[in-house]
Amino acid sequence: MSEETAKQEEVKEETAAKVEDSKETPTEVPAKFKALVDQISELSVLDLAELVKVLEGHFGVSAAAPVAVAAAGGPAGAEDAVEAKSSYDIMLTAAGEKKIDVIKAVREVSGLGLAESKAVVDSAPKMVKEGVPAEEAEEAKKKLEEAGATVELQ
Repeated sequence: MSEETAKQEEVKEETAAKVEDSKETPTEVPAKFKALVDQISELSVLDLAELVKVLEGHFGVSAAAPVAVAAAGGPAGAEDAVEAKSSYDIMLTAAGEKKIDVIKAVREVSGLGLAESKAVVDSAPKMVKEGVPAEEAEEAKKKLEEAGATVELQ
């Protein structure tokens, strides 16, 4: 729920910034859209955000996706976006040949007991830990891979 609230706050801020920008540089509104633009300009930021969601649902589109793709600027930008992620889920995709070492590494990384760690390794692919800060996730991935496991950060 907090992620949704944060996203709503972000939408509000972006919308408010766009409204402020549009006040500074007025654009010519075609006559056929004048009444609609006047109605929209009277809405609060919350109402505008709700309107955007309604329109996205009605037309089956997302207003955020094209902006994110354009902001990414191609493959190099996409890599930057991945690195900007603040938390990761650590997924054990395969235990490898050194199963005992992997169990020890899972135990160290996750804080689980021996039996629980063994169960995670035996049931790979399996989530080891969720919502881990980026730096800690990289360290955990390194430890698990050194033990012989195959790991993905999601």
